[in-house]
Formats: sequence, structure tokens, C-alpha cells
Amino acid sequence: MTAAHLSTSAPAHVERPKSTFDEVTWKAFLTHEPELNALADSKYRHLPNDDTVEKTKKTLEARGFKVHVVNNKDEAFQKVVSLIPAGSTINTAHSTTLEEVGITNYLISETHPWQNIRGTIIAEKDPVKQGELRRKLGTTVDYFLTSMTAVTETGEIAHGDQTGTKVGGVAYGAGNVIVVAGTNKIVKDEAEAFARTKDFCLPFVSAYSRRAFKIKEAFMTNYEVLRATHNGRIQVVLVKEVLGF
Repeated sequence: MTAAHLSTSAPAHVERPKSTFDEVTWKAFLTHEPELNALADSKYRHLPNDDTVEKTKKTLEARGFKVHVVNNKDEAFQKVVSLIPAGSTINTAHSTTLEEVGITNYLISETHPWQNIRGTIIAEKDPVKQGELRRKLGTTVDYFLTSMTAVTETGEIAHGDQTGTKVGGVAYGAGNVIVVAGTNKIVKDEAEAFARTKDFCLPFVSAYSRRAFKIKEAFMTNYEVLRATHNGRIQVVLVKEVLGF
């Protein structure tokens, strides 16, 4: 179902929930895993100037993405909430950015006016049945919420994924996609997008996997670059704060 088929309006201003995921943030991983300190002052944590943000916005828009630039996490939360009509089916990929912005806790709270498909999937404890739900329901929602590992000045967005549940929904399955990304994820071009994903993001995602799932490391089985979209299906919320990995 697309936004055009949803007759109810988006919710009014709501209070942004505080993140409860302090143990799985970039800062926490630097404490838990000292070897990651080599990346502490990486250029991929630095914010670009306003001219670069505006250039990136324009090139994304020229490729069909609808772009919203906001100043902070509070504005990002309100923007995302305002974009999704009540009654919409929602799924999210795991995203430290969405956790920091408050979207994850808002979905968990069940005080929102949407149908939280991710909650339905997680509630199913049988691995085979849960996998079927991820494939059949998780990628075909009205709105798929996620972040990206990189946004390029030349107008592409890119991300890695181990299982495929994220890339499938973003590329085609979901009716609409909302990407939330700190402007620290802006890079020069596609080559640098891949470098950021592989050399900077993947070590932190591996740290998350060790902490959350007791898995030694994460693998980037899938890598997806989206070079264009149609009719504003993919919306990008660029936040002028350092967010995520």
C-alpha cells in the first residue's frame, strides 16, 4: 500500500523517546573494544560544511530522492513521524541511527498509530517461521525505515547487509522507504562509499554482533547502491549531527 492509498493523517507532534541503547553505540564500543580506537578520529565521523550538505541534497533530488535536511535528532524524529500516515504498516532494519533518534523506542512503545510489523516478526520465536515473516511481510510494508552506511555528494545512497532482509525492502519490496542519516555519512563518491562501509562501518557492526548476538563478526554478504528512485519513493532525512557508525 502506498501513501496515496492511506486516508488517515500522520500523528501530531509527539515527545521523542530517549534512547535506551547506550551499550551499543559508537562511543560504547570504543570502551568495550579498545582496538576500535584506531577509528576514533576517522574522517568518517566528521561533519561536512553546509555547502556540501546542500550540494548533496540537490544531487539526490536530481536523481528522484525526496530529501529533508534537519538540524538535530529532535527534528529528525518529528520529521519521520510526520511522513508516515496513521494505519501504515512499518518495518525497520536494525539501525543505531534510528535508536539514537528515538524511532526504535517509539515503535517498541506501541503508542504510535502504525502497524509495527517488526514487532510481529520478533514475537515469532520459531526461526523458520520468523524467517518466512521477514521474507513475506518484512520487505513488503508500506514504510520501511532504515539508515545507510554512506550518502554521496554525487547523489547515491549505499549500505551493506548480511541477510538480505534490508536490501530487498529498500530496493523494491516496500511501498515507501525512509532513510535517516547523519551528515557524517556524506562522502565524495561511490568508491568512498564502499570504503566507508567496509573499513569503518563493518568493524563497528561486528562489535554490535558480538555484543547483541555473541557472534564473532559480521559479514557484508550484500552491498547495495541506489543511484536513483522514482516518484519520491525513497525519502532521505539528513541530520546535521554525528549519528550511527
